[in-house]
Amino acid sequence: MNNMNPKADFYFSKGRWQKELEQLRKIVLGCGLTEELKWGVPCYTFQGSNVVLMHVFKEYCALLFFKGALLNDSHGILIRQTENVQAARQIRFTNAREITESAPVLKTYIYEAIAVEEAGLKVDLKNTAEFSIPQEFQNKLDKMPALKTAFDALTPGRQRGYLLYFSAPKQSGTRESRIEKYMQHILSGKGLND
Repeated sequence: MNNMNPKADFYFSKGRWQKELEQLRKIVLGCGLTEELKWGVPCYTFQGSNVVLMHVFKEYCALLFFKGALLNDSHGILIRQTENVQAARQIRFTNAREITESAPVLKTYIYEAIAVEEAGLKVDLKNTAEFSIPQEFQNKLDKMPALKTAFDALTPGRQRGYLLYFSAPKQSGTRESRIEKYMQHILSGKGLND
């Protein structure tokens, strides 16, 4: 536990999942990872590379493996949060007993995730061009060259964020209103959450 980061301590002393998070912390740190605080949550790294983080939700707490898609999920416990998540996978817990019982398996997964980093493996991510552009957005891009130029200048991740957000609603009117709301963001070179 000598890799504990005092900056992350606050995360383990609040909320409903204290006991479970403390157990997960001991397991993860016992595997030799370094504890950091990123995105406001404990993140565990190996030689500067993100391996796993902890986060909580109303119904569960979880370990999130950054390159979980590359792990051999022999126990069938890795969860893809949504169909749009490409690399990360979660293991969810609803009580401390589950964590205690699965500790050896968790260590196996963590050591495998470390091996993935040591080997320099990368997840093959879909190209932004492989994501469909909603017709409503395509119409705006066709009518406004400045919008197209600004959108093309965004990072691939920001482009994907917009495409997924604009495509999500079933109704055309909702897609239109989302596009209208974020056009100035795009023109300013900002991502969806900037």
